[in-house]
Amino acid sequence: MTSKFFIRVSLALGICLFIGFLGSLATQTSIGGWYLQLNKPSFNPPNWIFGPVWTVLYILMGIAAGIVWNKGFYHKWVQIALYHFGFQLLLNASWSLLFFGLMEPFWALLDIIALFIVLLLTIKWFKIVNKTAAYLLIPYAIWVAFAAVLNFEIWRLNL
Repeated sequence: MTSKFFIRVSLALGICLFIGFLGSLATQTSIGGWYLQLNKPSFNPPNWIFGPVWTVLYILMGIAAGIVWNKGFYHKWVQIALYHFGFQLLLNASWSLLFFGLMEPFWALLDIIALFIVLLLTIKWFKIVNKTAAYLLIPYAIWVAFAAVLNFEIWRLNL
């Protein structure tokens, strides 16, 4: 593995962790007040689990993006894969702003549905470029699917 590979993975990791940090800022504004007041389904995990899970997922996302980027940005498939990755990352960050920052579970639900769809497309394109990179995103897709169900239930229970 070359130093170019480690630089690309490190940059991708930094970007993903930065997006996670921005999302955590929005989350912190509501987690102690508004969020505590919401009715939640019985399968709602304890609050402490979200930070570690998201940290691991952002690390996997960064490694996956770095692997794809290392294949050469001049390749059309790499460009398409990273375009989808960037779009899903934007939707990811938007979810925290919508749900916690603006306290709008319905709009956050629409966002997370779009996120899941774009994430599936991202996995498809990553698989074309590098199967390992695609597989690294599978835990993220599973978590987003769970989060979408959780988001739906929170919205439904608090109409």
